[in-house]
Amino acid sequence: MKRRKFVNNTAKTGLALTFLGAMACKEQSKKKEAPIAEMVEDVPLFFKISLAQWSFHRALKSGKMDNLDFAAKAQALGCEGLEYVNQFFADKAKDTAYLSQMNDRATSAGMKNVLIMIDGEGQLADADAKKRMEAIENHYKWVEASKFLGCHAIRVNLGGGKEMEEASKAGIDSLTKLSEFAAQENINILVENHGGFSSNGAWLANVMKQVEMKNCGTLPDFGNFCVEYDENWSCKKEYNRYKGVKEMIPYAKAVSAKSHDFDADGNETHTDYLKMMKMVKEVGYTGFVGIEYEGEGVSEEKGIELTRDLLIKVGKELS
Repeated sequence: MKRRKFVNNTAKTGLALTFLGAMACKEQSKKKEAPIAEMVEDVPLFFKISLAQWSFHRALKSGKMDNLDFAAKAQALGCEGLEYVNQFFADKAKDTAYLSQMNDRATSAGMKNVLIMIDGEGQLADADAKKRMEAIENHYKWVEASKFLGCHAIRVNLGGGKEMEEASKAGIDSLTKLSEFAAQENINILVENHGGFSSNGAWLANVMKQVEMKNCGTLPDFGNFCVEYDENWSCKKEYNRYKGVKEMIPYAKAVSAKSHDFDADGNETHTDYLKMMKMVKEVGYTGFVGIEYEGEGVSEEKGIELTRDLLIKVGKELS
């Protein structure tokens, strides 16, 4: 073989081997990257997702949706747990036949009954001891209904107080008595920041410290931090939501991911979900985080989906 031909053939062979080597490295690289991508995609969340029934309050109040349809709706939207609102079956607390239907619907949908949010049963921080006791006793039937449904808790409100210190004493008294009753049924009593003094994180944390009942805790809501309203019920003064959640989260036995509006990237425009969920994770919370969409910019179902997707995105980043 002539020298020139030999050199040319050698060069071509070298180029071919180089090309094949590069392709092999590229394929190997793909093989190494694929499992990592899959791991990120399949990483388990550190919490479970439930749906607060209030997310469908417009459909339920208008009659377009029935309380018994809630479980199937929540399952179709990719949730695991159900957070009921008592006003949507207000006269059924002692109706075991109806509660059994609720249990059947939840079981059929593969859903877990988590809690019942209680409204309209009296003011637990009222200074009047007689009115306060009536409110406490009004909640008993919901503790029993919660037990029947297999929930772990009821959510209550600490409203009715006029003076901060007086409301604190009244709230501690009510929560202690109600928690003592609920302990017999293995049910937790949870206080949500729901306006007034209860939306002051420091105030509510102080109440929790003094109740000293293991089955009494908080349900921090990402958005309910208005401590003062004007005559039109617009918020006049708001407590810092991040400070409030940080103060309440050590006592949390449930969490409410409140949402209203979203930007083009799917982020909630009023609340930094990553910041909130970091605080949730830091205290070792691994229970249910409830979607509670209250906005009007999109349909209720779309708002639930946007909140769910944001929780999953943030949850994977933190997990």
